[in-house]
Amino acid sequence: MNDARAPSLALQRNLIVAILAAIAVAAWTGLIRWRLAMDMPMNTPTMGLNALLFLGVWIVMMIAMMFPAAAPMILTFQHVQAGRRGRGETFVSTWLFVGGYMLVWSLAGAIAFAGAAAAEIVAAQAAISSTTAARIGAMLLILAGAYQLSPLKDFCLAKCRTPTSFILTSWRDGHWGAVRMGWAHGIFCLGCCWLLFLALFPLGIMNIGAMAVVTLLIFAEKTLPMGKGIARMSGAALLLFGVAVLILPQLLPTFQAAHTMPMD
Repeated sequence: MNDARAPSLALQRNLIVAILAAIAVAAWTGLIRWRLAMDMPMNTPTMGLNALLFLGVWIVMMIAMMFPAAAPMILTFQHVQAGRRGRGETFVSTWLFVGGYMLVWSLAGAIAFAGAAAAEIVAAQAAISSTTAARIGAMLLILAGAYQLSPLKDFCLAKCRTPTSFILTSWRDGHWGAVRMGWAHGIFCLGCCWLLFLALFPLGIMNIGAMAVVTLLIFAEKTLPMGKGIARMSGAALLLFGVAVLILPQLLPTFQAAHTMPMD
């Protein structure tokens, strides 16, 4: 019976992989084409977008950047559910788990927009110069680098790197249970990566090169054997770059486009 099910299980797994890959590629393609077609100010945190447009872009970014790293956990959930269906137990769609996972990142996007809009208001009222804005960005880079070296980062990364352990310790039955599991895994992913995404704001929130580097970094630290070491090396690099920008603000990619924001 196991042999008869093996091709079916393999087919299901390959289908999930293909769908995740297709969605991620479509998201990257859309982001690149949109970035090339739109004249967006990269030196402003909200990119001149309203809340709904910003959230839409944010969700597409999270799909593009997080699906590759989340794939092992998603596939582990699917494998367990396929086994349960094979034993005649209740089957729950993997996409409910994915939905719970994306709910976390959608909420994070709403918070990010609120923070970005508030920062723009403060900057406009204070007429912050390009140099000052760049140095504030440098502090964010230093903060992100320090977090990469922190115990909380290690804790969240350990949870993200061990899908089987997560399944064993966080399993919930039923459809709502799958959403709760996706939410819980999303919280650990957010705890692992949120300051890397915060670092994108001074680098340019739609800076495709920076996005690609962060995506590769997240994938490497979550899936490669030396992932913890990669996280620490990236932390040291962010610290050094942040210090360099404090000394030479012109090193920040958004500096050239930056300008003193006018008073209302």
